[in-house]
Parts: sequence; structure tokens; C-alpha cells
Amino acid sequence: MKYPNRNCGSPVMSAKRIRRMRWLSIAVGLILIGCAAVGPDYTPIKPDGPETWNAEMAGGLTPNSPDPGTLASWWTIFNDPELTRLEQRAVDGNLELDTARSRIREARALRGVSQARLFPTVGAQAAASKIRSNESGGAGTEFEFYTAGFDAGWELDIFGGLRRSIEASQADLEASQMNLHNVMISLMAEVAVNYVDVRIYQAQLSITRANIKSQEETYSLNQSRNQAGIIDELAVQESLRILESSRSQIPAIETRLSAAKNRLAVLLGRQPGAFAQELIEEKAIPSLPTIVAIGIPAETLRRRPDIRFAERVVAAQTARIGVVTADLYPKFYLAGTIGIESIDSGDLLDWRSRIWSIGPRATWKIFDAGSIRQNIEVQNARQEQALIQYQATVLDAQEEVENALVAYAKEQRRREFLEKAATAAQRAELLARDKYQAGLVDFNNVLDAQRSLLLLQNELNQSTGTATTNLVRLYKSLGGGWEYATSVEDTSYPNND
Repeated sequence: MKYPNRNCGSPVMSAKRIRRMRWLSIAVGLILIGCAAVGPDYTPIKPDGPETWNAEMAGGLTPNSPDPGTLASWWTIFNDPELTRLEQRAVDGNLELDTARSRIREARALRGVSQARLFPTVGAQAAASKIRSNESGGAGTEFEFYTAGFDAGWELDIFGGLRRSIEASQADLEASQMNLHNVMISLMAEVAVNYVDVRIYQAQLSITRANIKSQEETYSLNQSRNQAGIIDELAVQESLRILESSRSQIPAIETRLSAAKNRLAVLLGRQPGAFAQELIEEKAIPSLPTIVAIGIPAETLRRRPDIRFAERVVAAQTARIGVVTADLYPKFYLAGTIGIESIDSGDLLDWRSRIWSIGPRATWKIFDAGSIRQNIEVQNARQEQALIQYQATVLDAQEEVENALVAYAKEQRRREFLEKAATAAQRAELLARDKYQAGLVDFNNVLDAQRSLLLLQNELNQSTGTATTNLVRLYKSLGGGWEYATSVEDTSYPNND
């Protein structure tokens, strides 16, 4: 049995008519592609901030614009090589940074997926089958059927749904880049804070041990005086009490020191305990610079990645309104097929076995019970939420800077008072011991003086560390640090200035 050639039953299209349809399809496609995309066009928004900071410019603060290089690597102002090395190692080893970089690669690939939908698709297919008709309604014959060919399709982006999708993907990519910058800022600040904590606890150990040594001398003296019958046992027990109380502080300080070192190790992508010996050498708390330039609010708000991230989210959500709005309109496609088919494998490559088809196709969802319009409303609401979140991010940023400015200036003022108090306490403790040894005062005076000295020295040490930590948090609030290690990243960002 001969299987009829499928081309035999259809009229042969003239070459002239074929060319006319081909050029008409191309022309219509090119004209319609140039149409404007539906949905709202995004207008870049800028953060609205005050002209000046509300906080008082004290403690070395100045409204002058900070040097870009200093802001990019602000930790170098402490002149601490160990801190600088830790920051460099954190950039290479931190796992949260690796995750943020991976999200950028994901967003970049998703943008490529969206862009690819603008272009035609071409596929190939081939098949071979053996067919038998039934005997009740046919002759019960068997025959083979072979086919091979190429299929092509192209969605014409007439109403801009695909282009809006690309806009959303591009904004998502830029948002992921801003997220990387934000992670970088937090990382650099956290490394510095924990490093300062290490130095604070080391200094506390040194202060406490020095006081313990002095208290041991007092205790030994009281034991000798008690044995000589000069004083009663009460003074001995009181001196022992204060000595053991001071000794009890050592394990707690060592615990906090170990925790700070472990946190540093994790921030650098290493196992806890890796810094047990690395930072064993005691060093001073990083000193503060004389002048700290902070700039005006507008500069800070434009620089902060969290604000840029929130702005990119608004841009992406605005584009998505256009994506769903395009579903209200018809979709147009150009489709074509070219191939060969035959019931005999020997005739498969014969010219008469060729098949082809080409032509436009359109689809339009006429009735959907309002689901498309409801989806548009969903995207509008999400855009509104993104804009509200942007405004909240700007306010939070201003609050963070204002609080950091006040905290930095006020802690320095507090430290000045504590320095004077600690100096006086040290002098008072020395005088109390001398007078006690001379029998001029009661031992309670010595106890009070030693207690006050240890307390004030620890408070002064803590205040010094807090002032340094406050400066770290100030630079973080100013958006400093992300430029240091992202120069090799794709930091493209639309210019909204």
C-alpha cells in the first residue's frame, strides 16, 4: 500500500505569494515591536533628607565631606595593622559575602532568561514509527512513517510585556548588587567591633590582675598585722573577701574574650577556636582620630546601599505592573516549520518529501472573570508597599546616623570624666594604703578605695572601647566600607543624580 503524499492534497503556493507573506510578516513584526510598552514608566526616586544633621558637631565631628578613600577603608584610620589584616581576610573568607555574590550570579542569569525571550526559538525533531490499521474498520495493513524537521517560533513583544520583564530582571540584579554592598558594610563593621571587644577584654584582664596583685599585698599585710595582734581578724577576712571577689571576675572576662575571638573566626570563614592563639598578644584599644568628617545628609543617603536596594525594589515592582498589564492584550507569534516526511525511509531525502509551513498566530484571553485585572491590582499594591518600605528605609537610615553621631560625641565626653575619676581613685587608693599602714585610718577606707579604683578603671577601659565601637558604627551608618572589596564586582547602577 502506498501512503499518499501529504503535499498532494493542498494547493501549491506561488513563489510570489510566499515572498509577499514573508516580507509582510517581517514588516509587521518590526513595526509593532517599536510600540511603547504598557504599564507605568519608572521615574527614579531620590531620598529626601534634611540639609544638616540634628546632632551637635562635637567630639571632633565635622560636617565636611569625608574623603572617599578614607570612607572606603575607614578602619585604616585606627592605624592598627592587625585590624587591617583581619578586614582583608574577612573579604576573602566570609560565607555571607559568598552567598551574596552567588545571588548576583543568580540574578544575572535570570536577566539572561528574560532577554532570551525577545528572540526567536528554533527546535529540531525527528521520529520514526510503524503503524497498523485495525481489521474491523480497515484493511489491517502495516506501514512505516518517518519525519524530521525544524520548528521556529517568535513572540512579537507588541505591548512590551517581555521588555517590562527585562526591566524587572535588571532592577533585581542591581538590587542584589546593593545587597552585596550592604553585607560588606555590616561585615567590615562587625569585624572591627569584635576586634575592639578582644582588646577591651584583654585590657580588663590586665586591669583586674593588677588590682588582684595589689589586693594580695594588702591581704598579706593584714595577715601579718593580725598575727602581731595589731588588728583583729575582721580586717583579714574583709581583705580576703575583696581579693576573691576580684579573682572571680577573671573567668567571666576570659569567657567573653573567647567568645569575641570565636566570632572573629566565624566572620573570617574559619572554625571557632582558630583565633585562640592568634590574638594572644595584648594590644591597646585602637585610638580615635582627632577629626571625623561625616558630610551632609544627602551624601549619606545617596551612598547607603540599603536605600539603593529599596529603590531598586520599587523599580522592579513598577516594571512588573507592565508585565501583567500586557496580559490584557493579544499576543502575536510568528511560527514556521520546515522538514521532510515519508512512509519509506529510502524516499525520506527525496525532494517530494519536503514539508513546510509559515504564518502568524494570535491569542487573546477574552474572558477570565477579572483575574488579569486583579493581578494588576496585586502588583500595584506591591509597588505601593515597596515605596513605603523605601521611605521607611530612608527614615531608619537617618535615625541610625543621628544616634551614632550623638553616641560618639557623648561617649568621648563621658570618657573625659572617667579619666579624671580614675586618676583620683588611683591616688586615693595609694593614700588610703599608706595611711592604713601608718595606723591613721581604718581598713574600711582601703577597701572602699580599692573597690572604687577597680570599678572606675574598668569603666574607663569600657568607655574607651565603646567610643571606638561608636565610631565604627558611625562609619557603618554613613555607608562606608563596601567600595573596598567590590571594585571587581559588577557595580553598575543607574545614575539618579
